[in-house]
Amino acid sequence: MIFYSLPEMLLLAAAAIVIDWIVGDPKWPTHPVIWIGRLIRQVERLLEPERYRNRPRKVKLLGIALTVAVLAVCWLTMTLLVWASDAFHPWLGYAVSAWFISTTIAVKGLKEAAMLVYKPLIAGRLDEARKFVGYIVGRDTSQLNAGEASRAAVETVAENTVDALVSPLVFALLGGAPLAMLYRAANTLDSMVGYRNETYIHFGWCSARTDDVLNYIPARLTGALMALSALLLPKLNAARAAKAMFVFARRHPSPNSGIPESAAAGALGIELGGTNVYFGVASERARMGWPLRPLQPGDIVLTVRLLYGVSVIILAGVIAAWLLIR
Repeated sequence: MIFYSLPEMLLLAAAAIVIDWIVGDPKWPTHPVIWIGRLIRQVERLLEPERYRNRPRKVKLLGIALTVAVLAVCWLTMTLLVWASDAFHPWLGYAVSAWFISTTIAVKGLKEAAMLVYKPLIAGRLDEARKFVGYIVGRDTSQLNAGEASRAAVETVAENTVDALVSPLVFALLGGAPLAMLYRAANTLDSMVGYRNETYIHFGWCSARTDDVLNYIPARLTGALMALSALLLPKLNAARAAKAMFVFARRHPSPNSGIPESAAAGALGIELGGTNVYFGVASERARMGWPLRPLQPGDIVLTVRLLYGVSVIILAGVIAAWLLIR
């Protein structure tokens, strides 16, 4: 059986959340995102978009071909894996589905990346913190002070609450491991080619827009879940999180990223956004939230708690839904 019933989907999603909490990003076998990245680069080399750099429409069509090819291969491969596993034994099909859905989630991995910034910050090792910030953001990090390093980590955790947790689970509930993996492929495409620079502004257009479309509803669901998480956690303000989304989210250049970032800023009582430096050029990002106090390393921990709060709410929700409809 390739397609599972809704009660089965709910249990698979719950299992995937728990697996990610315990295992995190697997070191072995090779993480599917690594294979997706290799596939993207291979298809990009085959399409040779650089040959048509003076023909933007042609390059855009090649970018559409890249997106369709990668998404189709990832969905079909996952579908065949689930089908073969289920044909061998239904419980193996469940195990394979739960495992691969868990690899599309990255709650533990996101926490670990944030803690790599937090621990040296509180120990006063700013250069080490800057190094680890450079692993999770694209901006220049060599001149960041402690507050700016904290901001970068908070923004990363907040923004990725959508694509490292809520979005893959939404698509897992809609179409199991194959659709969750299709989403992860779309998100990886955006992270690799969805840039507005000279190389990818046309070739990565379809990948970037696809990611925006797929995240549109999950981002707004994430905002509501973050406000609810803030309601349940100490030192966070749910009402301010909700208000911040309505006031600030639209200022962000992304149609989706401003929602979780402004929710986190409101919940914590801090201001996110501001001046970032990319390749030596300063860029002013939309400022979100009210600066009721200065940013500090402890805000990284609070944002991670917000992330885990959202995952606990989702886990409780899918279990409750399973109990109601089973």
